[in-house]
Amino acid sequence: MELIVLWDIDHTLIDNAGVSKEIYAAAFTALAGAAPTEPARTEGRTDRLIMRDMFQRNGLTEPDWTAVETALADAGEERLHDLSRRGRALPGVRGILKEASGHERWVSSVLTGNIATNARVKVSAFGLDPLLDLSVGAYGADALQRSGLVAVARERAQRLRGARPDVPVVLVGDTPRDVEAALATRSGIIAVASGVHSADELAAAGAGVVLANLEDTAHVLAALEAFAAH
Repeated sequence: MELIVLWDIDHTLIDNAGVSKEIYAAAFTALAGAAPTEPARTEGRTDRLIMRDMFQRNGLTEPDWTAVETALADAGEERLHDLSRRGRALPGVRGILKEASGHERWVSSVLTGNIATNARVKVSAFGLDPLLDLSVGAYGADALQRSGLVAVARERAQRLRGARPDVPVVLVGDTPRDVEAALATRSGIIAVASGVHSADELAAAGAGVVLANLEDTAHVLAALEAFAAH
């Protein structure tokens, strides 16, 4: 194996059309008995941090994580239809995922702040799940900080797919937190300005490769192959 590719989901692979924030609000309401006063602050945070922040900003004690995760999973599964109806896979995503999944010496999975259940909901809503090796991904319940997810995915790739300990890892994401996670773990990074952050912001965060989107399959594939060759 020569490369582990870890894709962010929201605003990198899909446009969730606001459904993500509805999931957080519904989970909060189910646990707190009242709606939150403000929407969730996401932007690359893990679900653990997002929900902790919501409870703190509303002056409430955070419930046990097991209860929080269950509420998030219930809210996500209830919104699968809404997501598939209102959201979309972003341009070029299906093509590059097909190329990456077909590469016999690569693992192509996800590194996302979403809990595993909701990550699967989001990619399956647009038929992307067969193109990703989700069992070796890293998810929002696996670590508090995004950088901690990289070691989780690497360990799973070693244990489940026989990856070498030194195989290169490259993250693909749309926020400065994706860039920070890559830099903190000495991983490669392809930053994509398909979310709320501009190409200049992503470059300023330290990304050496910044793309406007994933539409040019050959160009994205070449960037990944360059990381594999290092």
